[in-house]
Amino acid sequence: MLYALYQTAADVMLPMRIWAAAAGQGFALGGEASAERWRAASALCEMMSRAALSHRRPSFGIAEVKCGNQMVPVHEEEALATPFGTLLRFVKEGMGPQPRVLLVSPLSGHFATLLRDTVRVLLPDHDVYITDWANARDVGVWNGRFGFDEYIQHLITFLEAMGPGAHVVAVCQPCVQALAAAAIMAEDDNPAQPRSMTLMAGPIDTRVNPTKVNELATGKPISWFEQNLISRVPLRYPGATRRVYPGFLQLTAFMSMNAERHMKAQMDLYKALAKGETEQASTIKDFYDEYFAVLDMTAEFYLETVERVFQTWLLAKGELEWNGRRVNPKAIRRTALFTIEGERDDICAIGQTVAAHDLCSSLRPYRKKHYMQAGVGHYGVFAGRRWAGQIYPLVRNTILANE
Repeated sequence: MLYALYQTAADVMLPMRIWAAAAGQGFALGGEASAERWRAASALCEMMSRAALSHRRPSFGIAEVKCGNQMVPVHEEEALATPFGTLLRFVKEGMGPQPRVLLVSPLSGHFATLLRDTVRVLLPDHDVYITDWANARDVGVWNGRFGFDEYIQHLITFLEAMGPGAHVVAVCQPCVQALAAAAIMAEDDNPAQPRSMTLMAGPIDTRVNPTKVNELATGKPISWFEQNLISRVPLRYPGATRRVYPGFLQLTAFMSMNAERHMKAQMDLYKALAKGETEQASTIKDFYDEYFAVLDMTAEFYLETVERVFQTWLLAKGELEWNGRRVNPKAIRRTALFTIEGERDDICAIGQTVAAHDLCSSLRPYRKKHYMQAGVGHYGVFAGRRWAGQIYPLVRNTILANE
């Protein structure tokens, strides 16, 4: 019912947004004598036309990358695909062998393109693959379930498809699944187990320094989440009747935690448009074009993640099971571990990711390393100038040291 109400509201608003976009273009052509007034009217119309969410994955938009002194063309290639996700490779034309990296993107309401900057920085020195998760509302119910265990299985399958000798870089939420996959592969002596594993701002143990996100997850029983946040996909979509946690609800929850900041950003965008400050306006629009592109998660994945990671802390307590089998991080002996945290992270606080070191107790000290980046929040760990200039060189060195 909730999803249907949202879709009805979006349908009602669509003609108004189309009108606002057309009117805005007309106002933009206003006379020079009152240019400021025309810009203000055009800006208001553009703000109205932008008041909507997208449910389609944006483009990565990486057509070339600088390797050494030359610009190298880049194209995307599907290395492996399932109904729920694609192992996407960024192929650099004419480049020789480089360390292969599986970049594990979060499945938390946004598309893998949220890691566009992460990919762009990794590309010059690495053969980059990424987990490109599907929007659950586009996956037919006949394709079965996709839960916590299936996510881990996908990581194992993707690493096997990449072949022995790859490295893993996991960002945020999937650090738990990446660590579990590495433990399972190590215990099975799987030849495709990663040579190194970098966990960036991930909730390995959310009992440490709980954030607002953690408090929200533990403030209600899992039955409350199922009753209040899970909806069925409307009939017009390929995934009709599939139970999902809609992306628009997750976005609303995230924005509510920083409502003042988002309101200010929208006011700044309006002012920039009204003043004709196109560069500043473009920066804000680019961020929100990505931020407002949402995807739905399967109900089972969302509920199992909330319960296992944020409510019962199964991995941290040594009680996590995968397909009925206990996950044993102590089995990891050959995969080097590098954990990264941000000083101002209000989603995954300091101490939650470094907890992985205690779990991987069989690793020799020289195979374990931790870094805390001063002055950055959650997104600053994997995007922006500090990621590119200070964090990434450490990630690159970790990968090279274990090639």
